[in-house]
Amino acid sequence: QVQLVESGGGLVQAGGSLRLSCAASGSIFSISAMAWYRQAPGKQRELVGRITSGGSTIYKDSVKGRFTISRDNAKNTVDLQMNSLKPEDTAVYSCNADLTTYSSKYYSRTYWGQGTQVTVSS
Repeated sequence: QVQLVESGGGLVQAGGSLRLSCAASGSIFSISAMAWYRQAPGKQRELVGRITSGGSTIYKDSVKGRFTISRDNAKNTVDLQMNSLKPEDTAVYSCNADLTTYSSKYYSRTYWGQGTQVTVSS
């Protein structure tokens, strides 16, 4: 059984900062990519940032220079540091992980966390 648990969401004024954290636990053999997505009301879920096990990153254009994704491979965690927040960053943020579990055999799939609300007031 694998769980991804996010923390760190909340309410912040425009221009402020928040740091989101996501921890993966369970019978994890390895994790390749980890990512943060977000979904605003009435909109489709979108990729915010993604990081590979080797540390390569990609970001949504509108967050480049403001958000930084990082991970700790030893702890199976991924963080999202969000600076200079804007009202349009308001959304539910979810982490996901492409990982392999082992319990008598290897099994690979993508897992999702429950999400954490980020609200940026103007």
